[in-house]
Amino acid sequence: MRKVDVVTFGCRLNAVESEAVRRAAEATSDVPTIIFNTCAVTEEAVRQARQAIRRAGREQPEARIVVTGCAAQIDPDLFSSMPEVAAVIGNADKAKPDVWRALTQTGTARVNDIFALDETAHHFVAGAVDAIEGHTRAFVEVQNGCDHRCTFCIIPFGRGNSRSASAGDVVAQIRKLCANGYREAVLTGVDITSWGHDLPGEPSFGWLVKQILKQVPELERLRVSSIDCIEADAHLFDVIANEPRFMPHLHLSLQSGDDMILKRMKRRHARADSVAFCAQVRALRPEIVFGADFIAGFPTETQDMFAHTLAMVDDCGLTHLHVFPYSQRPGTPAIRMPQVPRNIVKERAHLLREAGEAALRAHLEHQIGCTIHVLTERGGTGRAEDFTSVATPGVEPGLIFEARVSGHDGLRLCLADK
Repeated sequence: MRKVDVVTFGCRLNAVESEAVRRAAEATSDVPTIIFNTCAVTEEAVRQARQAIRRAGREQPEARIVVTGCAAQIDPDLFSSMPEVAAVIGNADKAKPDVWRALTQTGTARVNDIFALDETAHHFVAGAVDAIEGHTRAFVEVQNGCDHRCTFCIIPFGRGNSRSASAGDVVAQIRKLCANGYREAVLTGVDITSWGHDLPGEPSFGWLVKQILKQVPELERLRVSSIDCIEADAHLFDVIANEPRFMPHLHLSLQSGDDMILKRMKRRHARADSVAFCAQVRALRPEIVFGADFIAGFPTETQDMFAHTLAMVDDCGLTHLHVFPYSQRPGTPAIRMPQVPRNIVKERAHLLREAGEAALRAHLEHQIGCTIHVLTERGGTGRAEDFTSVATPGVEPGLIFEARVSGHDGLRLCLADK
């Protein structure tokens, strides 16, 4: 075991922050330490974290176990009561060296009020400079927290209100990433299309994307993580249409394709908004590929309502689906709504995943014979510009090369020339 090991659950944002957490802990830790950076988006994520903590306690009894992340922020007592856990640290403090120093000196840590934060911590933005260990793409946190209160979501209580990193900080960090050899950056956050609402002049997220591409000409590829289509602005549409360094892939936070369910979720878009957005973007950039998040079996969802969601795969032309069976989260309004039986929830999730797998296979078939540009990652894999996974056995990570697609294995493209 290393001096400090970090076990990460959940989203890309957590993965970015884990590197900042590791560095802060390594600078002060005096004993072997395992840090669990937890996720709270589903009940299953919390269960898996607790299971992993127990296993670590059995297998490495000499290590100090510290728990942080969204689940720890929301319910610190749940983890502090575990005999394996030495300390619990809140999201606001997990990358602060002085907190880890105090833990080393006094054995105490803290979970503060996340809603008291009013700015994105600079150490998280700066923490992206070295990027995520083992990755060839760099993830840059531009925003944290969320001001919206979707009825199924507990995450605002783990992340606090929306806070934006300054455009200057973001541009400076991406320049450093490029200087360190990274060729692709991915902008990430909790609700990244809300970026700028809390900054002077209220600049838009699309404006930030445009500034990055303008001020960092050495950056070869830029992506964004999950977005709310209803918040796309004219700057973002302009970049999609006219900037080849902006990769032709968008992942959309759709959650449902039924208007009544969207209202009960307190989402800000209607079904027609999502369909129209995909059609508009595809007209601007015909080669673009869409992914989407969906929740199956939200409370009160009927079979007809679910059918509207299932039809979104074709109506929006989706390729990459992330499907979540609805998970009851204590403290959210949705838990008080009439629940769908669990067997039906699981069946609907299964049907959505099947539709996503069929859409992916169709996309892979369509790519055969095409010429693509691939950025290689570790483990003999890479990503095409549209985010399609590509098998690259024997090719070193961090290269961008052109090749012709000869086939696929159902999940990844296979190349004729590599």
